[in-house]
Amino acid sequence: MLKVWLFKHVDNSALIVFRIIFGLLCFLESVGAIFTGWLKRTLIDPKFTFSFIGFEWLQPLPGNGMYVYYVIMGVLGLFIMIGYKYRWSVIAFTLMWSATYLMQKASYNNHYYLLALLGGIMVFQPANRYASLDVKLNPELKQISMPQWCKGVFVLQLFIVYTYASIAKLYPDWLDTSVIALMMKAKQHYVIVGELLQLKWLHYGMAYGGILFDGLIIPLLLYKPTRKAAFIASVFFHLFNSFVFQIGIFPYLALAFTLFFFEPKTIQNLFLRNKPFYEKGEVKVPKVGTALLVLFSIYFSIQIALPLRHYFIQEDVLWTEEGHRLSWRMMLRSKSGYTRYTVVDKATNERVLINLNDFLTKKQSRLASTKPDVMWQFSQYLKKHFKSQGQEVAVYVDSKVGVNGKPLQPFIDPEIDLAHEKWDFFKHSTWILPYKTD
Repeated sequence: MLKVWLFKHVDNSALIVFRIIFGLLCFLESVGAIFTGWLKRTLIDPKFTFSFIGFEWLQPLPGNGMYVYYVIMGVLGLFIMIGYKYRWSVIAFTLMWSATYLMQKASYNNHYYLLALLGGIMVFQPANRYASLDVKLNPELKQISMPQWCKGVFVLQLFIVYTYASIAKLYPDWLDTSVIALMMKAKQHYVIVGELLQLKWLHYGMAYGGILFDGLIIPLLLYKPTRKAAFIASVFFHLFNSFVFQIGIFPYLALAFTLFFFEPKTIQNLFLRNKPFYEKGEVKVPKVGTALLVLFSIYFSIQIALPLRHYFIQEDVLWTEEGHRLSWRMMLRSKSGYTRYTVVDKATNERVLINLNDFLTKKQSRLASTKPDVMWQFSQYLKKHFKSQGQEVAVYVDSKVGVNGKPLQPFIDPEIDLAHEKWDFFKHSTWILPYKTD
């Protein structure tokens, strides 16, 4: 029965329109990084970048190489949009985008991760079979239908994202709106709405509205009687987030997903009126059908498991950050603090207090003051830096951190030499001191 449902063909209008929007957003994200200065601040100005641990070999290209890199990604985005050399274009874009995501953590954002995942999903989608340059060059590619799994993978991916985002908000600092209050305080300078964003009733609306929206939006979009109301709520929710939080293309990408929830005939009438409408409902199981089932089963098992890993790691993820990334924990907490790095020459016992400004950008300095994995990485960097000058050193970190406006408290064991600690992906790092709730 599952195979019958997955490989039953339906009209492909939603997928074709989504490909066009997806390609356009990939283009805008790439060129936007150049013109807003994000690329320069994040990948060109730093002396080095904090990559994901294990991907240290991924570093920005020298000189103006990253500008060329992002221009190429922009061109690939346009190729995806117009459906030219579609498969190769989406593979190349996904690899290049994933590389830039993995090579830096100073601008970590969930939508960067989602874009990498979507690129991988789009590789398998027959999204160039209509209204594409590929079809114009090779008419045999033309199709007006797609198997239902093409829609199903998007719906399931979205369900995972939103469900975990909703669950993650169910903790005291979110429920009492203290997190929202801190976020909105940073928006006080906004013209006209700045003062409105400080109102307590609005904070409660945002906190509980966020939980309900994330938890219910997919079921409400799937259920026909509530679909239009859910779509209107989506438009308001995502445009509000775009204005207040300025989170790039994600709100518009999220709205583009709603294409897959409406009736194919509605999408065809709105966007592709000259396209024939497919109604046969044939079941076509390809030779690679079983392989596709296995592949997507493995993929979604990983997607479901990754956000759960912090439950199996000692201490609270809000404090330790262990298991935070790749888990759809979006805009959940605010951290502040100060950190001192002391380098001790093992031969002479001479102590040097590190000035972060000598090594890091302002954004990297904030990261190296509150994120334990970055503290560990910076300690490794300092060890290599001093070793290149002929010194064997130890690196000690004295750090005090506060979460969600609470008083600062000791974060890292100052007696541990972080330069000679090993990083464990699946266990709690004991040099992170426990959070004292009292």
